[in-house]
Amino acid sequence: MNKTIRRASVFALLLVLTLLVRATWVQFYDGKALADDKDNRRNAIETYAEPLGNIVVAGESITGSARTKGSDLAYKRTYKDGKLYAAVTGYASQAYAPTQLEGVYQDLLNGTDTRLKTVMDTVTGKRADPGDVVTTIDPDVQKAAYDALGDSKGGAVAIDPKTGKILAVVSTPSYDPSSLTDAGTAGTAWKKLNADPGKPLTNRALRQPLPPGSTFKLVVAAAALEDGLYENVDEDTVSPDPYKLPGTTRVLENENTAAPCENASIRVALQYSCNNVFAKMAVDLGQDKVKAMAEKFGFNDDKLDVPVRAWASVYPSDMDKSSTALTGIGQFDVTATPLQMAMVSAAIANGGKLVSPHMVSRITDGGGDVLKDYDDSTDGKEIVSSSTAEQLQSAMRTVVEHGTGTNAKISGVTVGGKTGTAQHGENNSKTPYAWFTSYGKSESTGKEVAVAVMVEQSDAARSEVSGNGLAAPVAKAMMKAALTN
Repeated sequence: MNKTIRRASVFALLLVLTLLVRATWVQFYDGKALADDKDNRRNAIETYAEPLGNIVVAGESITGSARTKGSDLAYKRTYKDGKLYAAVTGYASQAYAPTQLEGVYQDLLNGTDTRLKTVMDTVTGKRADPGDVVTTIDPDVQKAAYDALGDSKGGAVAIDPKTGKILAVVSTPSYDPSSLTDAGTAGTAWKKLNADPGKPLTNRALRQPLPPGSTFKLVVAAAALEDGLYENVDEDTVSPDPYKLPGTTRVLENENTAAPCENASIRVALQYSCNNVFAKMAVDLGQDKVKAMAEKFGFNDDKLDVPVRAWASVYPSDMDKSSTALTGIGQFDVTATPLQMAMVSAAIANGGKLVSPHMVSRITDGGGDVLKDYDDSTDGKEIVSSSTAEQLQSAMRTVVEHGTGTNAKISGVTVGGKTGTAQHGENNSKTPYAWFTSYGKSESTGKEVAVAVMVEQSDAARSEVSGNGLAAPVAKAMMKAALTN
């Protein structure tokens, strides 16, 4: 063989090897990427070739699957009481990526989760029967929150302090997930929902942190008691009224100018929601100590999964003293979700221990066997001492019995709470947010619940916006449903 032929042969062999390498790459690497591509129609065809598994509330499925007509997607997702449970379920759509529990448990619900496969499924390559997601949601508490929020923009969360079970997750205005399930009509519905000024696709309960206002005073009070700045909730504080923000000429005012806020005890300061007390307390503690306590309750946690990933509530850093003072009343750059403020009340109600909040009790395979149980741990993490928790419980009861939270009173139930009215906008020009967080304990059954409610906007006049006026009645309805039904 002469040199020219030999070189041509080697070159041809290299070309063949290159093609083989490329083919292997496409098959085993690019092929997987293409198969996993959300725009790959085959994925949607496979996902909706059979009915999906279901999301379950109180033993009943609130989801289903319906046979389609004239489509290569054989089934589509359906929802029972879709608007009521949208903040829990999210949606499973033929056109868009799934959200909320539908997204977290997508593989389980469509049968591709490897834990579902039997030996025969592995041999035959058949897709496994889908599993189910059993939630902790209490339908009575969920409906009470949804009905009480009504046409307002807002969010509400209820938690069983002893177990961490989330009993309600509500965001209003809501939407019907069924409008997004069919590929043929989802696009129109999607545009309409995104154009809606009420932002119904926003989960205000879990994923929209806003200034928590005076509800954050509970965190500051906890820090002061744990640090020893004050020995108990009835000790007089050192709190001038009026209080001038350090390094400024600005005087921090109290909503009730007649309230006995000068040097008020923590109990009285919570009862009348005295801004001067908690602003001064935050400065006396220093931002690091307030931040440390906030983080113990769950602030600044960007990996809070319930199992839906909740948006991080924030306590800021690197502030001057005047800004630190404002954080003491839940302003400046402090933000919180209703979930976060419900966690604060839950820890206080549970003797200072916070059990991890979760809204899924267990997941099961197609035959009903439990794959994972989320209710197996109720030990909780100590946030504050039992003594501090008991004192804060007592002070919160004073708020409801004799203070700014009287609209949360329930006959036969021990209720403690804290109101909040958070200012926002340039020069506080926009309508305030109304907050209420509380705990309730049934005197007859021993049942307990912790709730938080945020009303972002309602039809009420600005002068009528208050935690007691707008948010406390919602919390009352939720607590009543959880404890007296």
